[in-house]
Amino acid sequence: MLKKYATILSSLAIVCDACLLSAAFFLAYRVGGYYNDPYIHNDFFMKKYFLVFLITVLLGVWSLYIMGLYHSFRLKKLRDISLAVIKSMLLTFFILSAVLYVFKIEDISRVFVVSVFVGAALLLILEKSAIIFAFRYLRRKGFNFRNVIVVGTGRRAQKFVEYLDQEKELGLNIIGLIDEDSSRIGTTIHGHNVLGTLQHMDQILRLCVVDVVIFIVPRNSLSKIESAIKQCEMVGITTSVAVDLFDFQTRMEQENEMMGGIPMMTHEATPPDLAALLIKRLVDIILSSVALILISPLYLAVVVLIKMTSPGPVHFVQERCGLNGRTFKLYKFRTMVVDAEKKLKDLMAFNEMQGPAFKMEKDPRVTKIGKFLRKYSIDELPQLWNVFQGDMSLVGPRPPLPKEVKQYDLWHQRRLSIRPGITCIWQAGGRNRISSFDQWVKMDLEYIDNWSLLLDFKILFQTIPAVLSAHGAK
Repeated sequence: MLKKYATILSSLAIVCDACLLSAAFFLAYRVGGYYNDPYIHNDFFMKKYFLVFLITVLLGVWSLYIMGLYHSFRLKKLRDISLAVIKSMLLTFFILSAVLYVFKIEDISRVFVVSVFVGAALLLILEKSAIIFAFRYLRRKGFNFRNVIVVGTGRRAQKFVEYLDQEKELGLNIIGLIDEDSSRIGTTIHGHNVLGTLQHMDQILRLCVVDVVIFIVPRNSLSKIESAIKQCEMVGITTSVAVDLFDFQTRMEQENEMMGGIPMMTHEATPPDLAALLIKRLVDIILSSVALILISPLYLAVVVLIKMTSPGPVHFVQERCGLNGRTFKLYKFRTMVVDAEKKLKDLMAFNEMQGPAFKMEKDPRVTKIGKFLRKYSIDELPQLWNVFQGDMSLVGPRPPLPKEVKQYDLWHQRRLSIRPGITCIWQAGGRNRISSFDQWVKMDLEYIDNWSLLLDFKILFQTIPAVLSAHGAK
């Protein structure tokens, strides 16, 4: 779980540090006036400087690595990080100096070399400090937290809870505990409520916003958690099981992830390729921001048409459920009369969708301009702002209403295990021709199970002709 995030962050940090080392090298090169020296610009000496540049970058990254600056440095103190950077730059300087001496490369200015490492140390300390302060600021503001339920209240579980409470930079927020003993329900352990027993797992997953469930139970309770793990899998929630079940007296190789000194075996129920998910988010930000700029004339035209043809606000704002049940405000152009929600009860008998969702082809609440906007999906354009904010993605299961989620069967909830989207696999294929909610969910789960960046782009390209032809729109 955390290991994959750490790997991606470490890779990005290595690239950034290599760029900063390069910047320090070329900054010293220009400030020192070496670019004006015709002697240095001789091809022979330029090759030597380029060789020194490569050695500097490679040695610099290596020394930062062995000093532990790519292993959860966010949990360390700024003073310790600054010292580690200085030590790594000194180590790189001495190794480089030794290389220059051994191979008798005497044409490289020692003042230049010192300038490179002084500049690199300053840039790297500033970079690490900025990252630490940025992450801590986001944590204080409540961003980028994953909600965790810990199953178990024994000594190991309590020690683990204390660890997560102390290490807030990990971004794991405990929302409650689960215990085998029903008499402990409602009690507090280390400031966290016992929400229920394993028999209450399905109810807890329905009522709470849960991202991860961590099982830290005794060896004799392993057989009791199988059903709970399967329920989490059905819903699409990541599970981790503590596997330090035996008190070995000798040191053994452990390939599982370590959290708070406890080895964990983690099962990801959602797409595991975090690097690809990061690219997906970057694509969402870039495309949504560009699209918002390009469609601004159309946006203004729609605003005028809505105001001219029906009383009420331009936008329809509605609470929807996103990733793992988190609620957010979804924006659409208003296509119905103002009191449409109040009239819904009278129309439920005409629902053409089997299940909790409501679909009606000739909905009397839709305005004249609203029919046109819906036909070509223009009413969905304000959701580009939801995508830019991070509540939604361009491609993903459509976000449901909270009241619809309350009616879900347990297996339906796994469609919430990924960020919702403006378009999805069933919209691109047949748009609104689907009449069964179960069929709708099965297609969403097919998308989740087979997700890839290529699939997203395929759906986006299929959506364009489907929208323009208004095929299957309601």
